[in-house]
Amino acid sequence: MSNSQPAPKDFIRAIVAQDREARKFNGVVHTRFPPEPNGYLHIGHAKSICLNFGIAQEFSGLCNLRFDDTNPAKEDVEYVESIQEDVRWLGFDWQDRCFFASDYFERLYEYAVLLIRKGKAYVDSLTADEIRTYRGTLTEPGKESPYRTRSVEENLDLFSRMRAGGCEEGAHVLRAKIDMASPNINLRDPTLYRVRRVPHHRTGSDWNIYPTYDFAHPLSDSLEGITHSLCTLEFEDHRPLYDWLLDECEMACHSQQIEFARLNLTHTVMSKRKLLELIEEGHVSGWDDPRLPTLMGLRRRGYPPEAIRRFCEHIGVAKRDGVVEVNLLEHFVRETLNANAQRVMAVLRPLRVVLTNYPEGQVEELPAVNNPEDPAMGSRAVPFSRVVYIERDDFREDPPKKYFRLAPGQEVRLRYAYIIQCVNVIRDEQTGEIVEIHCTYDPETKSGSGQSARKVKGTIHWVSATHALEAEVRLFDHLFSVPDPEKDGRDYRTVLNPNSVERLRGCQVEPALQGAVAGQRFQFERQGYFCVDSDSTGQRLVFNRTVALRDSWAKIEKK
Repeated sequence: MSNSQPAPKDFIRAIVAQDREARKFNGVVHTRFPPEPNGYLHIGHAKSICLNFGIAQEFSGLCNLRFDDTNPAKEDVEYVESIQEDVRWLGFDWQDRCFFASDYFERLYEYAVLLIRKGKAYVDSLTADEIRTYRGTLTEPGKESPYRTRSVEENLDLFSRMRAGGCEEGAHVLRAKIDMASPNINLRDPTLYRVRRVPHHRTGSDWNIYPTYDFAHPLSDSLEGITHSLCTLEFEDHRPLYDWLLDECEMACHSQQIEFARLNLTHTVMSKRKLLELIEEGHVSGWDDPRLPTLMGLRRRGYPPEAIRRFCEHIGVAKRDGVVEVNLLEHFVRETLNANAQRVMAVLRPLRVVLTNYPEGQVEELPAVNNPEDPAMGSRAVPFSRVVYIERDDFREDPPKKYFRLAPGQEVRLRYAYIIQCVNVIRDEQTGEIVEIHCTYDPETKSGSGQSARKVKGTIHWVSATHALEAEVRLFDHLFSVPDPEKDGRDYRTVLNPNSVERLRGCQVEPALQGAVAGQRFQFERQGYFCVDSDSTGQRLVFNRTVALRDSWAKIEKK
């Protein structure tokens, strides 16, 4: 590699750079992202998407999107469309290179026939349980099937009948003939085809047999000219089979499989099966629940795609599995939103404040900065009137020491507006609950007017009661109450966080949010970052808290 080139960021990029310099694959770099269309993508898949598409971009190569649609019983076009939407949302484009394993069914069948003719595959009639028993264990070798010695002609005939629909499910499978004594169980005559009398979402009822992932994947890679096939660590033991198939099927392109550690996050689970259990048992509302690690859930919660890309780039790729703190992901979300989210004021738990000396019926339009990090975002006019709402927590009748917000006789500044002083407290006659605060305002302390040098230590946010819009706000926390929900084999459902969502109704937000549409992100000053939820309508605003303002990870990094 040239001395002028920067050092690769990880071991995979180092391999790719070396291969390119050595003119392996004629210097071409071609990757692929190969999801199964049997569910929705999650943050772990985002790491693979960013890696595969990212490497292709960095090395002036190509990246395919290829669906591993070899198990029609669990697949659906809904998942295909959702996966495409998620990849696009993350910011990647496969252009005209969207493929399916089913595109190659006829050719895969021909390769299976080739293996039979070469004496490298046979039709086995053992039951699934018998095959499992014959395979042996990690410490004991397997035992050859009595059907392993079938002639080439008999195998070809049976395999043809399997394809034609003349066999029941479970009656036969096609197996590779490798080594039943191999220390690698994946080489003990693995299954290549099985009978499935299930319609396929693309090929209908054309096929009665379907290839396994282990058979279809390396051959599909080779047919597409994939140079570097990037897989997670669980496929490391499958690599000898990957290479065996490419060699025995005499493939022109011998793709290179490289394994990397999958992404695991604290306070969540990544298994599709477990995520489905959470949905079916009613612990969450669906695949797009903002508490789930699915990309559609993170999108609904308000996570920006660029934050996820930056997070994936930061954690890099490793050769050993590990767990990443979810706080680190939230840190990148905050950093991104801090730079581009519009600031607005929203009162989540309103307390009514009457400014007794402010003229009735008067309304002022006060300028407010939309984002101090980006002057190009400009400013907006915030209406101010005699009655405003403040946060209930911003008032204490008996304040502790060093309490700089509103209290009887104490002053505070209303953000962008005036200094006010509490002069009276109004209670509900029945419950004794505080329902209203009476204050006076100092007209000489208008924010930014330069008329008064008087300072106060506390500044709080507010909204004008006359102009405020009512909204529902959902405050989300971790779905699980512990960092490792599956520690020591426990049932992850026993550590679900009972306070993972709090729904606040009757919140008051400033009128600048009128017309906000699903997906728009804002910073509610002093509250956190919020996103308009898909439940919102023209008459009903609903916001999800994306992330709070406090960034514990940034504090850790500075220590």
